[in-house]
Amino acid sequence: MNRRSALRAAAVLAGTAAAAPLLREPAAAQAGAGGDADALFKAGRFEQAGRAYEEILRADPANLHAARRRGQVALLGNKFPDAEKYLKMALRLAPDDRDAHRFLGDCYLRQDELALSVPHWRAIGDETRATWFEAVSGEPYRIHGDTARLPWRQMDPMPLVEVSVNNGPPKRFTFYTGAPWLSLSKSVAAEAGLAPVAKQNIEFLNGRVWQYFGVLDSLALGGMELRNIPVSWSEWESGEEVETEHDGMIGMWVFYHLLSTFDYAGRSLVLRRNTPDAVAEVRAAAARVGARPLPMWLAREHGLHSQGSIAGAIGSGTAVVGVLFGGHSEVAGVVNGEAARRLRIRLDHDRPVETFSGSHPVVTYPCYPEELRLGDATANGVYCYTNPNSPLAPNGFDVPAAFFHSFHKPGNVTLDFTTMTLFTARGPAG
Repeated sequence: MNRRSALRAAAVLAGTAAAAPLLREPAAAQAGAGGDADALFKAGRFEQAGRAYEEILRADPANLHAARRRGQVALLGNKFPDAEKYLKMALRLAPDDRDAHRFLGDCYLRQDELALSVPHWRAIGDETRATWFEAVSGEPYRIHGDTARLPWRQMDPMPLVEVSVNNGPPKRFTFYTGAPWLSLSKSVAAEAGLAPVAKQNIEFLNGRVWQYFGVLDSLALGGMELRNIPVSWSEWESGEEVETEHDGMIGMWVFYHLLSTFDYAGRSLVLRRNTPDAVAEVRAAAARVGARPLPMWLAREHGLHSQGSIAGAIGSGTAVVGVLFGGHSEVAGVVNGEAARRLRIRLDHDRPVETFSGSHPVVTYPCYPEELRLGDATANGVYCYTNPNSPLAPNGFDVPAAFFHSFHKPGNVTLDFTTMTLFTARGPAG
């Protein structure tokens, strides 16, 4: 496999943590205290699960699992006061609980309370993040301007837009919501005069890279500008550039600060300050074309989920699905291996695809679901991948598939992280 195809495959599978297994065991098999609550959570019925965990805590205020999971439910929906309440309760019960620290660190990160997140990253041994966020002084992600429309300079194999870094000349950036933070190429970071405040050496594909972390003064996105942004850049241990096909990548942390529209049909990225008026415009536009809003959940800082379905010979019914935009991918989705078996989705075992997942080589297979559905957007018989040996969900709830770049091409999708609502509509955005 050459480097280009490896990078493309890595981008495809970077979001497979969101495409977690479906239907591991019947809900009735959940036993013991909190079994019903856990079964509801596993099935993606988060509101009901939250109420069930509260009932457990009323009867047993020292139940660590219920407190932690109730905090996780709140965090999925960006309900920060509830998330803080229950995660702090979990830490009073178990001061060293790693999951509670990680969730609370994420909770503060999403609210731009980076200093408050630092002790929680440090508590789980993530000194890189702790040092990085300590170096961010003042308010991060300060927004200047109200709206921007960035035309896509290309659609495939990955979308590219033009941005300006520290008031410099236009740079070709891609975007991928399966990635967390804003990242730059090594050369652009040097051109912008960035100095690292933290670094780490990590495994990537068949080699190792140095990853550096700093704070960028300015990112201009058409008619908008973001200031004081946590950023990273990388180089191979040899000192060479890691990525040469673009100058940087915009990740989820940027998008969840804005009302973000991925206008595939209009080949543009539309970014707006998230105000009640802007949200009302999006809702009105969706209503005009008969599109209904969908719930949205965010797991592990950048794992976006909504409600959809997938069908082979058998349909999943309404389920929690991963939703990703951008990236370097020719497939419409990634289907969990267990879901593919249970739903009797057609697989092509004669054409294995050797790729990487989490920088480790894996073999996936083409598969062709009879239908993928996200709200009123559907795709029939489209090309997807499945990994028959994909691991169990790290987030505790079942997800049969994640929908990728190619699925969204006929329409546009807007993400509102204030009300945690996803709007999808056919055709270009207005």
